[in-house]
Amino acid sequence: MKECGAKIVDLKFTDMPGVWQHTSIPADQVDEAALEEGIGFDGSSIRGFQSIHESDMILKPDYSTATLDTFCATPTLSFVCDVFDPIKERLYERDPRNIARKAEEYLRTTGIADSAYFGPEAEFHYFDRVSYENTNNRAYYEVDSREGSWNSGVEPRGYTIRPKEGYFPVPPADSQADMRAETAITLGQWGMAAEMEHHEVGASQAEIDFRFDTLLRTADNLMAFKYVVKNVAARYGKSVTFMPKPVFGDNGSGMHVHQSLWKGGKPLFYDAAGYGEASQLMLYYIGGLLTHIDSLLAFCAPTTNSYKRLVPHYEAPVNVAFSARNRSAAVRIPVFYKAKPVSKRLEFRPPDPTANPYLAFAALLCAGIDGIKRKIDPVAAGFGPLDENIYELPPEKAAKIRSVPGSLRESLDALKNDHTYLTETGVFTDDFISLWIDYKTERELRPVEIRPHPYEFYLYYDC
Repeated sequence: MKECGAKIVDLKFTDMPGVWQHTSIPADQVDEAALEEGIGFDGSSIRGFQSIHESDMILKPDYSTATLDTFCATPTLSFVCDVFDPIKERLYERDPRNIARKAEEYLRTTGIADSAYFGPEAEFHYFDRVSYENTNNRAYYEVDSREGSWNSGVEPRGYTIRPKEGYFPVPPADSQADMRAETAITLGQWGMAAEMEHHEVGASQAEIDFRFDTLLRTADNLMAFKYVVKNVAARYGKSVTFMPKPVFGDNGSGMHVHQSLWKGGKPLFYDAAGYGEASQLMLYYIGGLLTHIDSLLAFCAPTTNSYKRLVPHYEAPVNVAFSARNRSAAVRIPVFYKAKPVSKRLEFRPPDPTANPYLAFAALLCAGIDGIKRKIDPVAAGFGPLDENIYELPPEKAAKIRSVPGSLRESLDALKNDHTYLTETGVFTDDFISLWIDYKTERELRPVEIRPHPYEFYLYYDC
């Protein structure tokens, strides 16, 4: 605090659905003892936390996350916090960050590996304008971008993105270039090394990749990443959404999650003689992911909007299979760099950026470990490898390839019936699984299901 001249200390934490919350304290009111004891807050006002009769909770900052918040006019030192239960005198069981920490601890107890590295690729959309409304008699949304092909008749510069042609254009067609560049530089100031930034396939869509790290640190980084992306965009008068499918008929935003296991500083997923240079250990890990994929998506694709992205075509990874290069498979083994053990990892493609990273990464690690412990070979289990274009396969062969769930309801039902691999580890509790299913069903799924949709008026009003 003294070194950076902080006048404000900001304490950030993540609610159950996966959105940052914060509270701030003047720096002259903070000393080391106060930070050690933590800061009290009302847990009943946070989504997915406590009931009103047990609301007192404590935030304890993780000192290793200290970062100067570059978006505050007043010098502000930001901490990511853990949530502490003052009655049980331990970390709060429903705190997503605590669940991620327990997943790392569980990995070490297995002896399989001592480190799990995660690298998410969170795509998103920039919009010049967004508006939406839901009342008893009115429902609509509208998003707009100067890049949209729908603006070809009004865009005075003439540079709009044709449908599905937004991958890698140069300015002026790429109107985001300066914004993404500033975001990449700012990420560095927040301790994240931006490795690549580019325009994505959809009009107004973008991707900025930052370097992988351990499970917990990457989850922290992803929360900070969203914060940085949104705040830089606001400086340019833009709005950002990480919704998987904000634009009908165009590519959705995914969050492909790269994963690898290491032990004693050595990578465990490489074998020069293996399929795609994958080790048998990696194949078992893949077997676990694909065996539990339906229930995994309750955490990895956790919104009703997620399943508007997970449809055939649009490069959507809907096939329950693995492949070295096929991007329609749920699991891909990147082969950009041959004979390079440190780069060998798998890519789990169905997740999207609405996922709470602490929960999604923890669930993925548990599923992968379950595959290793049970030696689930994905080839023997019929999961591939899928090295052909599924859309060109004979119908009888294509019919044998199962698809991921088609709705949030299906994924939640799968989680209800398949969560032992999460709870027997001690990483997730039965209480949390029930809480997640109930919250998603009652607060998100049912409210969407019971409302008339604007397209229903197009289909049925004159019946």
